[in-house]
Amino acid sequence: MAQFMTTHKQRGYAIISMAKEPVNSFDTAMWQALHAAVQAVEADSSMQGVIIASGLKRDVFTAGNDLKELYAPLTSAQQYATFWEAQSRCLIGIHSSRLATLAAICGACPAGGCAISLCCDSRLMTAGAGGAIGLNEVALGIPVPKYWAGVMVQVIGHAAAERLLLSGSMVPPDRALQLGLVNELVTNKAQLLPRAEELMQNMVKLPGGARAATKAGLRGDFDAAWLQYALDWEAGPKGFAGITNPSTVASVGAALQRLSKGGGNKQQERSKL
Repeated sequence: MAQFMTTHKQRGYAIISMAKEPVNSFDTAMWQALHAAVQAVEADSSMQGVIIASGLKRDVFTAGNDLKELYAPLTSAQQYATFWEAQSRCLIGIHSSRLATLAAICGACPAGGCAISLCCDSRLMTAGAGGAIGLNEVALGIPVPKYWAGVMVQVIGHAAAERLLLSGSMVPPDRALQLGLVNELVTNKAQLLPRAEELMQNMVKLPGGARAATKAGLRGDFDAAWLQYALDWEAGPKGFAGITNPSTVASVGAALQRLSKGGGNKQQERSKL
């Protein structure tokens, strides 16, 4: 999956572009590829920041997880454990990174895409690409992963996060800005990366060691607990039992069936976890 990740290094920061047509769906290999790309930037001492962006033709940041990874009839306990570990290590790696991190979001950003964005230090989104952002798992009949919900609580507060999470809501860019789900909007796609780079240039001017130490103090305990929970519970027998629950199998199966019938671009973009 490395072919779907392109890294362009600038002075002091890098841009990781995700481009797995049609909607940047994430399976095990895709999570591993993003994690490896971020780690490679971190390993370069000249790099102090990273922008994560979509290189797709359409206006989608990422549609999130490939539902086939979560559909019990198409996976196994071992395959699911490998997938969940790869996903969790990637997200935790972004959340705990020594780098200044920024998500440049164009268009649709549901579920796993929202999780990637929430794990970044800052989020910039297009206002004019007809997009929406949120952890919409409940609307698909799937529980929101515990620590994904926790990151949203950290970013926008408990009351606002609870309203969005329990309703499975996706919010448009202007509402996302009001909630603090994103930090800034740009008018269109053409403005997205130039503004993201401008913001990142300011972010990397700050002393990197001080930023990394402060981030570790704010997030270290949370991230350690997240990793332990992900490996011991979510990737373990109890986690697999959750996706084999008949109601979950039915919900995920129905979503896959809608996708197989070609329910339109928006359906493809939003019907993933």
